[in-house]
Amino acid sequence: MSHESDLRESIRAGYAAAALQVAEGGTACCGSSNVEIDENFGSGLYGKAERESLPAEAVAASLGCGNPLAVADLREGERVLDLGSGGGIDVLLSARRVGSSGKAYGLDMTEEMLALAVANAKKAEAQNVEFLKGTIEAIPLPAGTIDVVISNCVINLSVDKPSVFAEMFRVLTPGGRIGISDVVSDDDLSPTERAERGDYVGCIAGALSFTEYHQGLEAAGFTGVEITPTHSVADGMHSAIVRAVKPADPALPAATKAASPGTSCCG
Repeated sequence: MSHESDLRESIRAGYAAAALQVAEGGTACCGSSNVEIDENFGSGLYGKAERESLPAEAVAASLGCGNPLAVADLREGERVLDLGSGGGIDVLLSARRVGSSGKAYGLDMTEEMLALAVANAKKAEAQNVEFLKGTIEAIPLPAGTIDVVISNCVINLSVDKPSVFAEMFRVLTPGGRIGISDVVSDDDLSPTERAERGDYVGCIAGALSFTEYHQGLEAAGFTGVEITPTHSVADGMHSAIVRAVKPADPALPAATKAASPGTSCCG
């Protein structure tokens, strides 16, 4: 197996174990076996009313570093996609905000998390949700079908972040937007220094710097990129809110233009 495949399998195994732990009556933190709720990760970053309105298992399986719904500004009738939906907490909260005329999708690569999310949706009697199995580097939805992409401390886990950014751009409708919580590093920290502060499965080693994140989203075609740190999760590492927009009349990203053949007429 390649290094990337090894990392992906470690992440999958870590979150599968977290899902099983919750199913057995425990809680989980950022893919680890720790059953205590970390102050920087998990359900404590949601409001009390939000936590109490959901199945206990959805709350216990919350592994994120923020609350993307606090910045996504979801509206009635919108279609929202949660990348790395885990136990479904953000999908269920999104479904309530978009109402019966909207829809909330959750995407996860871990069968155990998907099973937990489906069970939580049934307990919550949520009708406008759908959970999909797949990776965030290859989203199993058609282009231009999503109004808002959210994610909670998952993109830092990807081993191919340019593909994640490109896929978010692809599935969004023109004028669509992202509202993401993620771990971001200070620009002066090298990848080695980031790894010293925490492992990949623990949501630290794979984090992009502020500049890398900004440039990656712009390279995919996004505009209006804003990255705002909210709290520290390690020395030089921050939970951050990431916002960006797909232009209403998007031009092809530079990388796509370079790869696309031109057309000609009459010689």
